[in-house]
Amino acid sequence: MDAVLQALADPSRRTVLEILRDHPATAGELADALPIARPGVSRHLRVLREAGLVDVRQEAQRRIYSLRTDPLAEVDQWLDGYRALWQGRMAALQTEIARGKKERR
Repeated sequence: MDAVLQALADPSRRTVLEILRDHPATAGELADALPIARPGVSRHLRVLREAGLVDVRQEAQRRIYSLRTDPLAEVDQWLDGYRALWQGRMAALQTEIARGKKERR
């Protein structure tokens, strides 16, 4: 999971994942969507592949990249504990806000 979190730390890689969330794409299509040169896009794609976040398949002379969601599901599961913590705290905050409104009346 550390490799996934490190891959997600970069805004360009998150942009690549957002594009791939909608549809598979070639490296050229991804490069057109990013403000970096193609070699940089290739490096980002390598990091994403190594983290298990993207798959690549060859079609003739083109390499088509697609999103793999399994590693993201693992991160989502890890975050569940933190969501529960924050939901409890937000519920307590809402209660305190409601009490404050009653006291002002």
